[in-house]
Amino acid sequence: MSVDVGQKVADFQLVNNKGEQIRLSDFEGKNIVLYFYPKDDTPGCTTEACDFRDNHESFQDLDAVILGVSPDSEESHKNFIDKHDLPFDLLVDQEKEVAEQFGVWQLKKKADKEYMGIVRSTFIIDKEGVLRKEFRNVKVEGHVEEALNYIREELN
Repeated sequence: MSVDVGQKVADFQLVNNKGEQIRLSDFEGKNIVLYFYPKDDTPGCTTEACDFRDNHESFQDLDAVILGVSPDSEESHKNFIDKHDLPFDLLVDQEKEVAEQFGVWQLKKKADKEYMGIVRSTFIIDKEGVLRKEFRNVKVEGHVEEALNYIREELN
């Protein structure tokens, strides 16, 4: 199954950093910023998470919820949130089911080594649950502002 821009996103359920079951449909009526990142507390992922943190209030003002997703454990997410004072949920996708649904669990290559991993990507879902924008192979610098501007200009 894949997700296409303009289509309603199939509901899914993952555990958050507090051990709570979170469903995408829990946020119907709000814009959703669903961002996938490779690993808690690594340099690029920390920068991205802190950029979302620093702009959290601006997203809230646009009636948008931020949800981060990675294969890390609940405990890892909790530590990452505590260490960087992140005001949004991080979801556990250890089985990579949601990452595969969004097509972000892919073969990657680094220093002549091939491995499967998360390709940093962000998806903007509107208040009706329709995928409106996808940012794939995200470069961290400036990305959060780009996502914020998209919501401000296209979904408000």
